[in-house]
Amino acid sequence: MPVPEKDYDAVVVGAGPNGLSAAIILAMHDLSVLVVEEQETIGGGCRSQELTLPGFTHDVCSSIYPLAIGSPILKQFPLSEHGLEWVHPPVPLAHPFDDGTCALLQQSLEKTSQSLGEDSSSYSSLFSPFIEDWPKLENTLLGPFTIPRHPLPALKFGWKAVRSAESLAKTSFKNPKTQGLFAGLAAHSVLPLDRPITAAVGLLLGITGHVFGWPMAKGGAQQIANALGSYFQSLGGTIQTGYRVDSIEELPASKAVLFDLTPRQILKIAKGELTHSYQKQLERYRYGPGVFKMDWALTQPIPWKASDCLQAGTVHLGGDFDQIAASEKAIWEGTHAEKPYVLLAQHSLFDNTRAPNGKQSAWAYCHVPHGSKKDMSQEIEDQIERFAPGFRDCIIETSTKNTEEMEQFNANYIGGDIIGGVQDIYQLFTRPTKRLVPYATSNPGIFICSSSTPPGGGVHGMCGYHAARTALKRVFGISYNIHHAKISNH
Repeated sequence: MPVPEKDYDAVVVGAGPNGLSAAIILAMHDLSVLVVEEQETIGGGCRSQELTLPGFTHDVCSSIYPLAIGSPILKQFPLSEHGLEWVHPPVPLAHPFDDGTCALLQQSLEKTSQSLGEDSSSYSSLFSPFIEDWPKLENTLLGPFTIPRHPLPALKFGWKAVRSAESLAKTSFKNPKTQGLFAGLAAHSVLPLDRPITAAVGLLLGITGHVFGWPMAKGGAQQIANALGSYFQSLGGTIQTGYRVDSIEELPASKAVLFDLTPRQILKIAKGELTHSYQKQLERYRYGPGVFKMDWALTQPIPWKASDCLQAGTVHLGGDFDQIAASEKAIWEGTHAEKPYVLLAQHSLFDNTRAPNGKQSAWAYCHVPHGSKKDMSQEIEDQIERFAPGFRDCIIETSTKNTEEMEQFNANYIGGDIIGGVQDIYQLFTRPTKRLVPYATSNPGIFICSSSTPPGGGVHGMCGYHAARTALKRVFGISYNIHHAKISNH
């Protein structure tokens, strides 16, 4: 594709939530901004398609959004004015067990605690301080490593968060069902649950569930991207889709380039613009396990043994703590779990735009070794049947994607890794490299705004915000502070 003749103040490569958020921040400051996207539709991981049959709208990757609705930066954007509508299921999360019961994470901390029997007090004591302190914690937890503005709440959270999920759950809770509920939350880390900081993910998702709920976007994940894109264009920004970039020379002239891409792609596109030592740092970046993804068109709601599961938008399948831990450990050993931990969403129960009248849809994935090509359909459906006998009888049509197909859908998903790289204690704040400002590169005009920077994976736009803020200050001499939402020129 020919290089556009017009010059821009900034070009953003990649139109995922982080790229679009970065572009919005830049455009808010009256800069001319171009976003280029390889695919024909914007959104990155926030895209929806009819994967099974006409009339069934499925989210291809991300699907449930506690971090989006609670994002400090996305909350500042008037996305509702650009078509985004949140749907809140009655219950954010259900976690069924073999005996036909389930644990529920309800938005009400009191109701959740009361349902956990002997763990009622300990669950409330664990989460209550962090829920109360969330306004003081959100920017610290959703950004790069820095001196927190509210050190005491941050220290209290960090003391718990640095632990393994196994240690925190088994010392805090006596009831195996409470432990299992926490395991399901922590397993979003895509790490073995005996590793440090896995507790942080369980705590973060639990906190956001109680503060904001776990909503879905009405009409599909694509609506989040569409709203971001619409708002960006209303600020004067330009989006060009179907624009594949193989070299930075294919971009129009600009003062700043922001990549909503992972290190491997940046190395290919901008290698000649980066120092040799910085390239070596990017080459050492580690990618993690992948996912095997499934979608179903169904004749009816999933026939859960625990009927309360029908109140939840998200259902975690895997049984007790030890079973989930074994599943997550297996993928790091290069094997596939016979009983995988499965993340499942049932949108059409709460959003009638997702399936034709009288029909239902379901969405799920499990973690698999990096680059796995194994078909996990049977294992995933076996897990659903385990907690919902007769599920297979409800299936009209099925769609699957292995890690290779996930990467074809989104080039950022290297080896099927949907969170942009391992998020362990060694690569949480030092992603993609060990730099004081991780969004800046060795080239003063090139920045990284993808989930391969802090705070990492999740639809929150905060990687884009921090990268745009860095570019504003270093290239354009503009300061933008999310805490006060004020703009000042230096």
